[in-house]
Amino acid sequence: MEDPLKRLLEAEVRAQAIIDAASVERQRILDDALAAARDAEARFEAGRSDLRSPFLKEAQGRAEQAVAELARKYEERQRSLRDLASRHEQEAVSAALNLLLDPAV
Repeated sequence: MEDPLKRLLEAEVRAQAIIDAASVERQRILDDALAAARDAEARFEAGRSDLRSPFLKEAQGRAEQAVAELARKYEERQRSLRDLASRHEQEAVSAALNLLLDPAV
């Protein structure tokens, strides 16, 4: 009876050694994976500005184009209002002269 018990205890010790070795290996694999993830994140962060650069340039170009279009429309509207004011000024001067020259009207 002692021999099977001794073999069982030895098997348990070997099993525990295998479990401990597997646990150490598992932890090493996790540490390696975390280090690889940190490295990948650091590379991504380093290259992020390179990734964003074309989009920022495109957005800048669109913004400049929109500003130029708004400036053109503003100038066009300003010219139109000046022409309208000039025309109404001439009409007002004519009406005032007519009123002064012929108050009966």
